[in-house]
Amino acid sequence: MKNSISHDDLAVFLTVVRERGFRAASRRLGLAPSKVSTTITRIEASLGVPLLIRTTRSVRTTEAGQELAERIAPHLAGLEEACSETADAAGRVRGRLKLNVPGAVMPDILPMLLAALHARHPEVETEIVVENRLVDIVAAGCDAGIRYGDFVEKDMVSIPIGPRTQQVALAAAPSYLRVRGSPNGPADLTEYDAIRYRLPGGPLLPWTLCDEQRTITVEPITRLVLSVDALDTGRAYARAGIGIIGAFRNWLEPDFAAGALVPVLPDLWSSMDGPRLYYPSRFSSAALRAFIEVCRDC
Repeated sequence: MKNSISHDDLAVFLTVVRERGFRAASRRLGLAPSKVSTTITRIEASLGVPLLIRTTRSVRTTEAGQELAERIAPHLAGLEEACSETADAAGRVRGRLKLNVPGAVMPDILPMLLAALHARHPEVETEIVVENRLVDIVAAGCDAGIRYGDFVEKDMVSIPIGPRTQQVALAAAPSYLRVRGSPNGPADLTEYDAIRYRLPGGPLLPWTLCDEQRTITVEPITRLVLSVDALDTGRAYARAGIGIIGAFRNWLEPDFAAGALVPVLPDLWSSMDGPRLYYPSRFSSAALRAFIEVCRDC
């Protein structure tokens, strides 16, 4: 090699590969884009082969670049783990925690947990990826995921977080109910306007009520359909008087308290298990272990 390549140089290269761009890598590393570009150029000159193919819109690896990234990633991860464990042994937790979560936990459950994590361990950096489909968190480069329902796969561990059960509530604006009147039972809902959510590429989320241990699914008049990626926006449309919304009760409590929305058929609301944090059983970083501890305490 013409010049030695340092650990920091290789870390810059791997970050460019992972972030798929120089500007994204510079933001991640806290370096100027020109510094990142100069580092990559220096590595390529030292090795004598191009590692990245640059276009105006994207960056991708050459065959040699991909091979180098795959070979150095485990070694750099090992060094980062060793440093993290050393800091942890001294009572400090640092590093990056990347979570893959559904939109349902974003309004109220996750903020409380992350606030507690950062209060205990201010050197932990958290990145949140919001996806409502079930994903392979390892392949996605995430430390852990949060989901509802029975999702745990081989080599995964899960623990409950947030409320252990959540009620699915119905609510509407007082102005809407003044015009339409309040429904007296599930059958009446078929005559009311509804704000519904749709799963990505899938069906509308059902409206399910419970009457004397019976589960009743109703089909109201769908007036507005929102993607589950826009979960927290539905309340605004309900407050505007478009129709009745079905959503988690804990989301709606602030509107109930303010009188912006009122409960609809509250005696018939159904319940479901709350969300769970899941992660690989074979390894967890210091940052993830700290987050698990916070989840168990809250």
